[in-house]
Amino acid sequence: MQVMRTLIACLLFTAASAFAHPSVSVVIDSKGNVYYSDLTQILRIAPNGTQTVAVPHVHSHELYLDANDTLYGENLWYNGDALKTWGYAVWKRTSDGRVSFVLPPRTGFNEDFSFVRDAAGNQYFAVHDRNEIRRRSPDGRTITMARAPFKDIRWLSVTPNGVVYLIDLLDLVRVTPDGKVTTIARNLASHALIGDDRHRVQGLFLDRAGNVYVAASAERMVKRITPAGRIDVVARSTFPWSPSGGAVAPNGDLWVLEYSVTNQQRVRKVR
Repeated sequence: MQVMRTLIACLLFTAASAFAHPSVSVVIDSKGNVYYSDLTQILRIAPNGTQTVAVPHVHSHELYLDANDTLYGENLWYNGDALKTWGYAVWKRTSDGRVSFVLPPRTGFNEDFSFVRDAAGNQYFAVHDRNEIRRRSPDGRTITMARAPFKDIRWLSVTPNGVVYLIDLLDLVRVTPDGKVTTIARNLASHALIGDDRHRVQGLFLDRAGNVYVAASAERMVKRITPAGRIDVVARSTFPWSPSGGAVAPNGDLWVLEYSVTNQQRVRKVR
């Protein structure tokens, strides 16, 4: 309880200008509970549809769930226009509901903990100023997987065996463990109904069949890209909502994470 009180006390910093983009992650644990961020807390939807608060008072954009159903997330805050500085922490929630710090509150932005991990526990990072994708093994050894003339690396996802998919501005790119870089699909949002170029395509996620799902926010669509590169629209959002991420459940249900024009967040199930 003291850890939770300390966590809440340290992390309750908000500023409207600091939170200009939505969360992109939905994760599903082994019992079928669905977790997502509404930018003020982490919510859990039980298999019977009951929604509760899993982690209060955290501003998280990405989530990661390990094999033991331990949930990880970041809290990000802005220290106000007087200081013009940012702060962050990384927390975890075990399956019995206990919340603690992985990285305690500190200044700056998170460059130490990745929420993109494969089955072996390797972490994956984008190094934007060097146009690199890096992999860090559980023992801390970091290597450069690939270097390429990327336009603007956005969100990443990874298969259990270490194949990285990333959004490169408007394109979907695959990076294999041996460093081969391939563009799978181009111009996944052809026109900006909302937002700027950097927010026209947002979160991406995978299913067990090797398909990649992309939130084409500007077109209010979720697009599925097959391993062969075929593109299908599998969900549509209606105004004022746009998709920002999602997940595919083991039974094939699609959970779509959406945000509104006022930056509210919700998740809905598409059978």
